[in-house]
Amino acid sequence: MKQWADYGVEGFFHGTEPWLEYHDKLTKHLAVIVGAEPSELVVMNQLSVNLHLMMVSFYRPEGKRNKIICEAKAFPSDQYMLETHIKHLGFDPKEILIEVSPRPGEYNIRHEDILKAVADHREELALILWGGINYYTGQAFDMKGMAAAAHEAGAKIGLDLAHAAGNIRLALHEWDIDFACWCSYKYLNSGPGAVGGVFVNSRYHHDPGIKRFAGWWRYDKPTRFNMEKGFIPIGTAEGWQLSTPSILLFASHYAALTVFSDARMNNILEKSSLMSSYLFFLLNDIIREQFSDKLAIITPTDPREHGCQVSMFFREDGRFVFNRLAENGIFADWREPGVIRIAPVPLYNSFSEIYTFADCLRQVLR
Repeated sequence: MKQWADYGVEGFFHGTEPWLEYHDKLTKHLAVIVGAEPSELVVMNQLSVNLHLMMVSFYRPEGKRNKIICEAKAFPSDQYMLETHIKHLGFDPKEILIEVSPRPGEYNIRHEDILKAVADHREELALILWGGINYYTGQAFDMKGMAAAAHEAGAKIGLDLAHAAGNIRLALHEWDIDFACWCSYKYLNSGPGAVGGVFVNSRYHHDPGIKRFAGWWRYDKPTRFNMEKGFIPIGTAEGWQLSTPSILLFASHYAALTVFSDARMNNILEKSSLMSSYLFFLLNDIIREQFSDKLAIITPTDPREHGCQVSMFFREDGRFVFNRLAENGIFADWREPGVIRIAPVPLYNSFSEIYTFADCLRQVLR
């Protein structure tokens, strides 16, 4: 704000931290969180916009190779984006989308069922678009295994990491993911409506044949202000930008990312694992006590298959329980038809708060 007051728009070039280079401050921290090279990251827009932009580059249907594998009942950011983008290209989503569901009577999707869908459609598969963590159940997926299967079948893979970035260990470069998008107002703590992020694998940065929508802010930096004809993209993931960024959103995001840097991601993940184990222990104790007919934990208990989130399915009176928890100052999340999601986050929640929650839940159920 001081820089804006002193320099106005010239703050992009002057002051203690010229805004033209501010983006580099963000990708340095994000690279550790998502497991990427800083040059493979770009901070821009919000999740749905970025998914559409990535589809322009990475969903290129040709002949019979036009199918997309996704999870059934994915978060609307994915569902609505896929539906409208496919229609925009002149296809019928019902013919293009291959949705993988949990087996009857189960809540979580089995990895072998994802691999079977890839094998069954390998000759017509163009893309896998998948969430890193299922928003409803809290299940984390084997993204590395999915990437290997997609590439072996001649397809690409993209990830929606809205519920995964800042929550679980990610290694996008190591796993050979093609692209990924996420928001930063959940576990990345950058504020409501915060700016989103994108990963683009480095092998695409200098590909002259890749399709993309152009915007002036992604133009080659040294000659950007010449305003000349002919689009020359920046040779990093920044080459997918469109518009001048909001420096206020950048500043908010930077403040949050420095907290991750100070705490260190390994410490965050270690505490998260301990907190989740404690939460599962308390919830299972409640269920064994006398409430197995009322609720079930639908989040996988294997530490490799979940992050902070734990989802409880209530067979009856779930909304009543949710409202009573809220009245006692517990901020959970309700999802129809009967799921309460809770997430003890290691950066700002404590073990005593987990105990308080479990005690309150037991009293409400009684």
